[in-house]
Amino acid sequence: MILKEKAKIMNKEAMDKTLTRIACEIIEHNKNVNDLAIVGIRNRGEHLARRIVAIIEKKQKEKIAFGVLDITLYRDDLTALAQQPIVHETCIDFDVTAKHIVLVDDVLYTGRTIRCALDEIIDFGRPKSIQLAVLIDRGHRELPIRPDYIGKNIPTSDKEMVDARVEEFDTKDEVILVEKIND
Repeated sequence: MILKEKAKIMNKEAMDKTLTRIACEIIEHNKNVNDLAIVGIRNRGEHLARRIVAIIEKKQKEKIAFGVLDITLYRDDLTALAQQPIVHETCIDFDVTAKHIVLVDDVLYTGRTIRCALDEIIDFGRPKSIQLAVLIDRGHRELPIRPDYIGKNIPTSDKEMVDARVEEFDTKDEVILVEKIND
């Protein structure tokens, strides 16, 4: 399968503005940031979450609990991934009980990644609430999952994909729409 770039959806400046807006919406919705925790889903969601935490901490002058989930072992398609899937560390070094957790991911598609993240968070305890922040919502949900904070809605066809790139992982910040071309 060949992927062809179809359109640039966001550049670095647009991503920065979008993450600032999402951070402000999180602050507005969660008045007491002492009960707030931001949890990023590996890989790109982790880096977006770190940026959101930095924005909130700067605006609120409060330390925000931060964690990272690796949902690999919670996937329902684990055997289809690889013979020996690579599992990275999940790092939740705070008590999730009674916290308002905001899960952060780059692109929301079927909802299956978020379902895995919800399962894993619940294994750590019982949060007061779990909210979802995504940079891009591309539709095509297979599960009844809806984000609370959306950077941008990008309706896509089945032949299209949204590729969100972050500097920390991909060497540059951008979101592009790509088309799958069969060769």
